[in-house]
Amino acid sequence: MPSSTGSQTWPDSTEGDYETKNFTFLDGSTLPVLRLHYRTLGAPKLNESGQTTNAILIMHGTTGSSANFLSPQFAGELFNPGQLFDSKKYYIIIRDGIGHGGSSKPSDGLKANFPGYGYQDMVRADYELVTKGLGVNHLRLVMGTSMGGMHSWLWAGMYPDFMDAAMPLASLPTQISGRNRMLRKMVEDAVRGDPEWNNGNYKRSTDVRGFTTALYVLSIMSSVPFQWQKAAPDRESADNFLDKWITDHTAGVDCNDFLYAFEASRDYDPRPLLEKIEVPFLAINTADDQVNPPELGILEDGIKKVKRGRCVVYPHSENLRGHASHSWANIWLEEAKRLMHESEKH
Repeated sequence: MPSSTGSQTWPDSTEGDYETKNFTFLDGSTLPVLRLHYRTLGAPKLNESGQTTNAILIMHGTTGSSANFLSPQFAGELFNPGQLFDSKKYYIIIRDGIGHGGSSKPSDGLKANFPGYGYQDMVRADYELVTKGLGVNHLRLVMGTSMGGMHSWLWAGMYPDFMDAAMPLASLPTQISGRNRMLRKMVEDAVRGDPEWNNGNYKRSTDVRGFTTALYVLSIMSSVPFQWQKAAPDRESADNFLDKWITDHTAGVDCNDFLYAFEASRDYDPRPLLEKIEVPFLAINTADDQVNPPELGILEDGIKKVKRGRCVVYPHSENLRGHASHSWANIWLEEAKRLMHESEKH
């Protein structure tokens, strides 16, 4: 049976876990068992040479999970029969990165003794999941949103022969720096500086008042001035909007998991990899993204170093959703179609 929300439907996904023994992180720490949770739609197809021809890897953002992609604005626009990523045609892999969703994470029990994973660890683990766990030896497309977009830059540079195309959304090809880094440091300092955090040994996330402060910072990072003004046009509605936003982003979130997810960006820097990227590569951002402001020019400078790369920055419009535009497929669907056509092997 298909999954549905409202009038939107899309095919069911199959969930599973892959476990790898004694996974070694780049900082030298290890986990006896690293669990990687995933969902798949469709089935893999092989060509005469035994190469997987139809697998698509989709990666989520910071503090997110694979469930984020099972929504009307994403799955409802992409996975149905006749749509761009029709699950009868493609084998779609949407996984929970290390520290997120159903994968191994601090809240499983180790708390602040969990390895300090970074983005390169997450990508290496994903590669093992895809190849050893799911038996896929080639990807038709690597794509991701926000943190997953940053992972897409890394994937394309670290494994340049493993895919036909790559499409990062809402990300930049540079080390986390400038205002982005400053806001992330505020998030980290707010949690670690709170005595109630107690080196990760709190009883409840809500006891850590610095966690709420961190969420205030996150609200600024992900804000959408145009849409939020429409949603909260007066003082009272603005106050209620913020209160609900904080409540929604607190529910079911563990403070240590949240902190680790933000600190994982410490090793992100795809600049040394850009010239190694060989496949058709499309980077998509939007002009109203508070995390990746277009006026910095970083995307345009970086894409020049990618042999077959191009970028699109959508101008301000009522249809955009700020940083979250990455998850509204109707915004970037036509460009994604173009990329799939450009990278099609005949």
